[in-house]
Amino acid sequence: MKKIMIVASLVVLTLSCSKKLDRLPKNDITAGQVYSTPQGYIEAAAKVYGAYALTSNIGPASPPGGGDIKGIDEGFSDFLRLFWGAQELSTDEAVIAWGDAGIQDFHNMNWSSSNPFLTGLYYRSLYQITLANDFIKNAADGVLSAKGFGAADVANIVSFRNEARFLRAYQYWALLDLFGNPPFVTENDVIGSNALPKQIGKQALFAYIESELKELENLLPNARTSAYGRADKGAVWALLARLYLNAETYTGTARYSDAVAYSKKVADAGYSLIGNYQHLMRADNQKNTDEFILTINYDGTRTQNYGGTTFLTHAAVGGNMPAAQFGIDGGWGGTRTTKALVNLFPDPGGNTDKRAQFWTSGQSLDINDQTKFEQGYAITKFKNIEMVSGKPGSNLTFPDMDFPIFRLAEQYLIYAEAVLRGGTGGDAGTALGYINALRTRAGAATIGAGQLTTDFILDERGRELYWEGFRRTDLIRYKRFTTAGYLWPWKGGTVNGKAVEDWRNVYPIPVADKNANPNLQQNPNY
Repeated sequence: MKKIMIVASLVVLTLSCSKKLDRLPKNDITAGQVYSTPQGYIEAAAKVYGAYALTSNIGPASPPGGGDIKGIDEGFSDFLRLFWGAQELSTDEAVIAWGDAGIQDFHNMNWSSSNPFLTGLYYRSLYQITLANDFIKNAADGVLSAKGFGAADVANIVSFRNEARFLRAYQYWALLDLFGNPPFVTENDVIGSNALPKQIGKQALFAYIESELKELENLLPNARTSAYGRADKGAVWALLARLYLNAETYTGTARYSDAVAYSKKVADAGYSLIGNYQHLMRADNQKNTDEFILTINYDGTRTQNYGGTTFLTHAAVGGNMPAAQFGIDGGWGGTRTTKALVNLFPDPGGNTDKRAQFWTSGQSLDINDQTKFEQGYAITKFKNIEMVSGKPGSNLTFPDMDFPIFRLAEQYLIYAEAVLRGGTGGDAGTALGYINALRTRAGAATIGAGQLTTDFILDERGRELYWEGFRRTDLIRYKRFTTAGYLWPWKGGTVNGKAVEDWRNVYPIPVADKNANPNLQQNPNY
C-alpha cells in the first residue's frame, strides 16, 4: 500500500524530517544520470508525487538549504499544511493559538506581501511545478526515442509524464485560486537570469489548465484503474468540475453546465460513499478507495514530516484532550474552530449528525483570545487510529492518515450547486438525491426539494467538507469572504467580525519574488 510514497522514500533513503534549518543534503547526481535508465525515470516520477508529502531535499533538482523551500522552517513547508492554513485559517472554520510571525494574519485578514506562510505556499507550488516540468521535459517523445528503451518502459514513462502534467495542472489551479496571476512556466521555457518568468493573466491561465485537463482526459487511465495515490481520469474530471464551479470567480464567466457535466462523470464512474463518515480521516484510510479519488499519501514510518496529516492531527489536540485517544504522543494545542461552524449543526452536544466532531470539555464556545487553545471548540475529525481495530497507527508522532485531494462527496455538492445556479445537463431530483445521500450517511435528517437552495448547499459544504481546504474558496464564490453580509468571530481582527477590503479575495504575489522578477505585476492594493 501507498506504493508511490514508499518508492519516494526509497529514493531518498531517509526522510525523517527535523526542524533544524542547517541540514545540507549531499546531492552529487546529475539529471543526465537520473534519466539514463527506466528505473531513474520511475524514481524521478516518485519525486514529483513525493514532493506533495515530503519537505526534505530529494533528488538532483532540489535547491540547497534545510528544505525544499528556503526562508521557512521545514516543518511548516509541507504543501498541505501551507495550503490548509491559507484556505482555513482565513475563514470561520479555524483559528490558531500560535504566535509565529504572520500566522495570526490569516484570521485577522491583514496579511501582507511579506507574509512568510504565503511566501512558502507560493514557492512550494512553483517548486512542485518545476519538478513536473523537469520530468515532462526529460520524458518528451523525442528525448525518449533517443534513449533506446524498450516499448514497455517507454509506455510506463509516458504514463508518468501524463500524471506529471496533471499534478502540474493541479498546482496551477491552486496558484490561480490563491494568487490569481502567478508567473507561468512550462517545460518549453528556458529560465535564468536573462529569461525570468512572466504572467499570462487569470483568463489565460484558466484556459491553459482547462486545455491540459481536457487533453489528459483522453490520456490517463480510466477512473478507478490506477494504483492508489496515482492520478487517473477520475482525478481529471474532479479537478475540471472544481475549476468550472469557480470559473466566474476566476474569469468573470460562469461555467455551471460544465461543472454539472464533469461532476456527473465522477458520480457515474463507480465511486460510492463509504459507510461511516467518521472513518474518512483515520490511520488506515487508504482503504477508502470507494470514495477517495486522489490522495496525498502519508506513512508514519516512511514519510515523516511535521506538515500534512501530522499537523492536522497534532495541532488540533490540546487542553484536557487525551492525546492517546487520537493515536498520537502529544497535542500541539493549536487549531480550533469558531462558533460559526458549530452553529451549522443544530445541537453539537447531542446531534445525530456524525459530522459534528467537536471536543467541548474544557473548551468555551466563544473566543475572546485567539491565542488561548481552550477558547473555541476543538475538532476531532482527524485521528491516527485504525477504523475497525481502534489501534493507533504505526507511529505516534507521524500519523499514517492520507489526505483526499478529491473525494466523491465534493462532486455531489458541486453537482447540486451547479444545477441550482442554472447549469444545464442535470436535474434537481438527482441533486436532491446526492445531498440526501450525504445526510443519510451522516445520520442527519433528509430534506425536501423546497429546502434545497444555494444557501443550504454552502452550509452543507461546511458540514461535510470542513477542515479539508475548501472554505475560503467557497466563501469567495458566495461573495461572503470579505463582505459584511457574513461575519464570524475575529473576522478582520475584531471579536464580532467586520468586513475587509474586497481585494483580499486574492493573496499577494510575495514581495521577495516581485523584487527579484521585474516581469511580475502585483495584485491590486498590495
